[in-house]
Amino acid sequence: MKTLVRIVLGLLVLKVAVANPRFSRQADLDSYDDGNYDVDDVNSENQEYDYEDGPTIEDPEVEIGTLAPPDYNYPMPEASLEEQEEEEEELPLKPQLIPQGSGGSGVLMGPDTQKGMPTCLLCTCLGGSVYCDDLKLDSIPPLPKDTTHFYARYNRITKINKSDFASMNKLKRIDLTANAISSIDSQAFMGLPELEELVIRENHISQMPALPETMTLIDASHNNIDSKGILKEAFKDMTSLLYLYLTDNEIDYIPVPLPDSLRSLHLQRNNIQSMHEDTFCNLHDFNYIRNALEDIRLDGNPINLSRTPQAYICLPRIPVGDLI
Repeated sequence: MKTLVRIVLGLLVLKVAVANPRFSRQADLDSYDDGNYDVDDVNSENQEYDYEDGPTIEDPEVEIGTLAPPDYNYPMPEASLEEQEEEEEELPLKPQLIPQGSGGSGVLMGPDTQKGMPTCLLCTCLGGSVYCDDLKLDSIPPLPKDTTHFYARYNRITKINKSDFASMNKLKRIDLTANAISSIDSQAFMGLPELEELVIRENHISQMPALPETMTLIDASHNNIDSKGILKEAFKDMTSLLYLYLTDNEIDYIPVPLPDSLRSLHLQRNNIQSMHEDTFCNLHDFNYIRNALEDIRLDGNPINLSRTPQAYICLPRIPVGDLI
């Protein structure tokens, strides 16, 4: 029985010794006392393999910190072409003088008006176009010399003088719709070599002014113009005229001769009572065809179109009006 107990105890000691080297060495010292082991050697050996001991007082302390990053001078990237263009566009623009116009002083923003301010402050100037709509003007303001299109609609202008458009060599369009114009100087528009379009509808005009041969559009509708108010052969030499609108006036005959270039003729709601057979066609040349004139309005007049059937032979379309 004692032998069995010793065997069990020996196995336990062996197991502990394998798990813990220090205990194993200590167990060896306790178990064997044959004088072959020196206690000092054992202690020194224990110190060499003692992994649990931390650093001694004499061990230097290491201070852990962060280092500042070195200063690098990185090269700046070159601006792209788009960014360079944007920088150029952001540069301040230098103001430029607008050329002097008729009756003006040539100051910045156009010549001065009678209201004591430049035209391009009173009106709106965009390129060669000057817009003076609905400003309660009673006269034509002095315009910059380079004006090509002039609009002064819905004002109170009563008269057009010859000096109003003097020296305006680039002016192409004048629109004076819905004013109170009753008088126009007969030569007011003759000094305009580039004039192509004149709109003077919805006024109180009784006499049509003389116009240059360069005209392409004339609109004098809704006025008080009668046949005496149109100069003889007023449109004959206008070889570029395309549109002639004389609606709602007091005209009692068609103003012939009309140029071959004409496309639209509006004479509705006048006092036209008769028409000659050669008003549009050539009685001496039955092969003559007026292809361009496709739009003739005679409705609202006391004329019976069926009475002159030969007058429409050369036209691509019969005029609009009463046939009974």
